[in-house]
Amino acid sequence: MNISVYGLHNHLWSDLQVGDEASIDHTVTSRDLYLFAHASGNLNPNHMPHHDVAQEEGEEAAAGVVAPSMWIGALVSSVLGNILPGPGTSYRKQSFDFVGHAQIGDQLKIHVKLIEKLETPRVLFTTEVSTSAGEIIAAGIAEVDAPLEKISLSPDQLPGLLLEEHNHFERIIKAAQNLPPMPTAVVCPDDAKSLGGALMAMRSGLILPILLGSRAAIEAAANEANEDISEIEIVDIVDHKQAAATAVALVHQNRVKAIMKGNIHSDELLSQVVKKDGGLRGAQRISHVFVLNVPTLNYPLFISDAAINIAPDLATKVDITQNAIDLACACGITLPYVAILSAVETVNFHIPSSMDAAILAKMADRGQISGGLVDGPLAMDNAIDLNAAKTKHINSPVAGKAQVLIVPNLEAGNMLVKQLTFISHAQPAGLVLGAKIPVMLTSRADSEHARMASCALALLYDAYRQNGASVFAN
Repeated sequence: MNISVYGLHNHLWSDLQVGDEASIDHTVTSRDLYLFAHASGNLNPNHMPHHDVAQEEGEEAAAGVVAPSMWIGALVSSVLGNILPGPGTSYRKQSFDFVGHAQIGDQLKIHVKLIEKLETPRVLFTTEVSTSAGEIIAAGIAEVDAPLEKISLSPDQLPGLLLEEHNHFERIIKAAQNLPPMPTAVVCPDDAKSLGGALMAMRSGLILPILLGSRAAIEAAANEANEDISEIEIVDIVDHKQAAATAVALVHQNRVKAIMKGNIHSDELLSQVVKKDGGLRGAQRISHVFVLNVPTLNYPLFISDAAINIAPDLATKVDITQNAIDLACACGITLPYVAILSAVETVNFHIPSSMDAAILAKMADRGQISGGLVDGPLAMDNAIDLNAAKTKHINSPVAGKAQVLIVPNLEAGNMLVKQLTFISHAQPAGLVLGAKIPVMLTSRADSEHARMASCALALLYDAYRQNGASVFAN
């Protein structure tokens, strides 16, 4: 018996044989270390990354920070308790020799092997944790009581001892890197974050930046970040409004195919994009879509509109919904599940958003909104959580599985996105759609990685508009 993935059934003492083995792989993240610190109360600085909790794999870890040895040992219990022998197993003893260290980004293999069957129900396992290079970090012996009764669990019932963390932005960025880099006007990148995000996107092959703003301020930000920007074109414009207007002019001159917000207020930038004479309005209403990498979801979450349209009417919501569907399709979701949110999941004549939701769902049924499976009204709980939808007996193909959330107004959307970002540790990227070109409308508080993800979204969306198909379909 050699098990390398989670099973749904346990293995009884009577069925176990010497030589049975099982293993899992796990990549060390900063979130693992923070969670262990909270759970154990161990605040040893040797184990505490000095970066934001949402730090991604591949980012530079703090020098000298290593994973706690007892956290590494806890990974063994997930193999014994979930796979072999599986649910119903209980520990008697565990010894460890910790002969190495693991750092953020290391991929670990956790392996157990049955070496002796003792008196019922006791069994002995060798336990080993090693790196992808084969270096042993921890080795020991576990004595456990194997289960004597069959226990079967569905995947959603299986207790998760390991943090499940998804990295949807990496998939999006890698897909975008297969496309030619997009000439991009970066407006007022005169602080370290906005300049750093643009440079990171450039080095990753996503954009070819032209920097618009005060040359002195941009160069000061580059010096602060120890960046060399001598080979990048800078258009020296001190006034923010004029810098935004110049970015729009570069689009009309076919010098750039996208605009990226730097350290400038959104309304200053968007006022130039949406103006009737000389702006960049397209056939549809302009709207904004947040794309969030939520740790607890195994798919990216799209939320619109939480940044531009304050109190959209029904006609505007049609374009908001279509724009969001198009971006989700561009990101490789073949048929996005779209929930039109309200405070309730039934039509209520006293709640206008519930009536708008019902109309939008019917319009989608008739093909007036295309590319996605749209339903509403749905409340936030039953849009996202399948158990909540079942509890309320909601008969909907979208309920509990929504990938795209259309909010009633900007206030609701803005609060939802910020709650997910600052409380649930989601990572946001954002894009303005409906204009003649994509606009990367990042927050001034966004990390460099989030800005790079927004660049990737712009590339994928532009390719989708040009070709009518997602690059993921190739």
